[in-house]
Amino acid sequence: MNLTRAEARERAALINVDSYDVILDLTRGGKVFRTTTTVKFTAVPGSTTFIDAVTHAVHSVTLNGRALDPAAVSDGIRIQLPDLAAANELTVVADAPYMNTGEGLHRFVDPVDNEVYLYTQFEVPDSRRMFAVFEQPDLKGTFRFTVTAPSHWDVISNSPTPAPVEATPGEDGGARSVWTFAPTPRLSSYVTALIAGPYQSVRSEVASSDGRVIPLGVFARKSLMQYLDADNIFELTRQGFEFFEAQFGFPYPFEKYDQLFVPEFNAGAMENAGAVTILEGYVFRSKVTGAQIERRAITVLHELAHMWFGDLVTMRWWNDLWLNESFAEYMSHLAAVENTSFTSAWTTFASVEKSWAYRQDQLPTTHPIFADISDLQDVEVNFDGITYAKGASVLRQLVAWVGPEQFMAGVREYFAKHAWQNTELSDLMVELEKASGRDLDQWGRLWLETAGVNTLKPELAVDGSGTLTSFTIVQSAVEEWPTIRPHRLAVGFYNLNSAGKLERVHREELDVDGERTEVPELAGLAQPDLILVNDDDLAYAKVRLDEKSLATATAHLKDFSESLPRTLVWNSAWDAARDGESPARRYVELILANVAAESDSSVILVQLRQLATTLNFYVADGHREDTTVAAVDTLWDLARAALGGSDAQLQFVKSFALLAGSPGQLGTVAGLLDGTATLEGLAVDQDLRWELLASLVAGGRLGQAEIDAELERDNTASGQNAAALATAAIPTAEAKAAAWDSIVVTGELSNALQGSAVTGFMRVLDRSLLEPYAEKYFEAVPGIVANRTHALAQQIVVGLYPALLTTQATVDRTDAFLAGLPADSSALRRMMLENRDGVARALRARAADVLPGEA
Repeated sequence: MNLTRAEARERAALINVDSYDVILDLTRGGKVFRTTTTVKFTAVPGSTTFIDAVTHAVHSVTLNGRALDPAAVSDGIRIQLPDLAAANELTVVADAPYMNTGEGLHRFVDPVDNEVYLYTQFEVPDSRRMFAVFEQPDLKGTFRFTVTAPSHWDVISNSPTPAPVEATPGEDGGARSVWTFAPTPRLSSYVTALIAGPYQSVRSEVASSDGRVIPLGVFARKSLMQYLDADNIFELTRQGFEFFEAQFGFPYPFEKYDQLFVPEFNAGAMENAGAVTILEGYVFRSKVTGAQIERRAITVLHELAHMWFGDLVTMRWWNDLWLNESFAEYMSHLAAVENTSFTSAWTTFASVEKSWAYRQDQLPTTHPIFADISDLQDVEVNFDGITYAKGASVLRQLVAWVGPEQFMAGVREYFAKHAWQNTELSDLMVELEKASGRDLDQWGRLWLETAGVNTLKPELAVDGSGTLTSFTIVQSAVEEWPTIRPHRLAVGFYNLNSAGKLERVHREELDVDGERTEVPELAGLAQPDLILVNDDDLAYAKVRLDEKSLATATAHLKDFSESLPRTLVWNSAWDAARDGESPARRYVELILANVAAESDSSVILVQLRQLATTLNFYVADGHREDTTVAAVDTLWDLARAALGGSDAQLQFVKSFALLAGSPGQLGTVAGLLDGTATLEGLAVDQDLRWELLASLVAGGRLGQAEIDAELERDNTASGQNAAALATAAIPTAEAKAAAWDSIVVTGELSNALQGSAVTGFMRVLDRSLLEPYAEKYFEAVPGIVANRTHALAQQIVVGLYPALLTTQATVDRTDAFLAGLPADSSALRRMMLENRDGVARALRARAADVLPGEA
């Protein structure tokens, strides 16, 4: 199943695709569907190649009117095509399996009404699970889909949905209809789509810049429609259309734009041309945080940006995946700030995206942004913090380097020149160089072809009157990746004003290059209370504070007038704790002393997540239990003190329930669940009930009977996932054994249920419950990777790794496992190296968690 780049190049040199005609029968039961593909393509006469097709059974293969023996040419993954003509027509008739892994054509049965819902997820190599296809992004073609399905379904694809034609009843006697879609424009196969089932929709429209009226649709399952906030989605979509069409100088390239919330989705969303699929968790059936609402908005804008960058113009091969995703990530945040109500999106970007990038870039598996993608396995593990977050961060640095207006001018020329084609990075860089007048060769080599994150810190001299006599920015790099890079950044000076707020009093923007960059413009200014290198977060680098600034930040973190500089200081403190440069308990104190004053929901979310990580992994062994109990007690105090019904109150309650472990804390959780404990303005709705129940189950206060009763109350897909988590969290040897068996041994859970069970299995107060499974994990992993799809295998390899057994023995056992891996286990090796690094980093942080007066 693993297509190599060399094979793709060879095939692209041999053939050119014209069109696909795909006929699907979705009325043949719940296991397989009938798929008939006719593809027309040209080829070098006499050559031989293959077409990709993951099938249950191949019934016939006809090439240029000649029947080929399916048993001879098909292995269930590829079909060999010998002796090609100059012009070819191939027809493949097969049965293909429905998937329950979130890959290919995924089939889901709604527990509320037993209705069947289907959707596709094809990135990276999974359109071949629905039809025979030359599965690589540079072999674009047109696609016409003809679908037979139950008459009461809605069927959606890339082209507008046609009126169905009634067909003869199926084997079950049910009414059937046929939908024949018009051919698409030339697309890569991974952005084609089919979504089918009794989805319900809300319709609207938007005026395109070229005068067309573009139909809009928002879809969800019948049982979720009461919660669908379609007006908000439409408003964001119109704002995105307006912004992107103006910025890109190119009207929306497709005939309609549908957004479909689908069940058991593995990612946040997928940019299928004109038919975007979105994680169903973004249909909010209970009160959610502002962070989740903002994340949904960014996701909507991200996928819309892909309609141009990714779908209209597509990468030639997956080594430019980073550019595809980074561009959409950058543009989504820019659109949010400049044309929606989410004007603090750059704060969220600094808090969420850049934290992810810095974390990924310090792993032993870090890689250049422009990665060497030799095969599809490389792509699958490359959907990481480098591809998305670091790429977008560096793209923002590139915008600062060449200038915002010049950047967009180059992008507009890029779209005009390469519409409907495949490109490489150099095609975009040529246009940016023309527009900006900057030579980007050296910049590209230093930023895109090397890995690692630099650290920037100020070095200053001050005279007796408090005046700066010199100011230097010192840049360093780690030994493994010693590259010193050019940065365009700003230095901000902040002083405490009469109201006790930290406000910016001076800003200096400059180019930083080399290990030492003198900034003579700052000499002669009074030393402020706080100096922030990389103010406005233009550069991609870790930042350290000078001694006076660190003291000011520690005492006045909550007193910044603006959220972005405060977030940059938060990030610096987190880096120092993770790197073992400052004690983890000091970071815990910093969070608990300042998070209540934080105004940005996404920043609160990130800080509370990092608090949990610090307590679980970075606090020294002898202090972890007491520190955790005290921290969780403080979270409850913060929840009680928060404004009733506020975002902060909800976040503090959720974090409290997640970390609660003492008898008193669990008693409070129980009171919240049964109503004997209340907080003004806090609505204990269904999703919060599940979180409280899971807390009590993990704490040994409730068990299977209470889980079953709650599931009877909420027998929905969300309820089933929550119940799977809670069941796996029951703190008994028997429950852990049953959960392990369902995840690892039986392996029949869907992607969503398996993910929930993995999370629940690892949720323990008594870590000794996990000890029997450490060795079992290492024994099981090779078979899991060999026999499960990538999505399911990754859930297990990462999720069940015994990280909570944070000892040198875990590191040593991982080293032994790595030493025994075959050379061709690149994906597994990478995941295991990252697992190991987390434990090794935790051990270093614990060793550094020493406070004054401690031995």
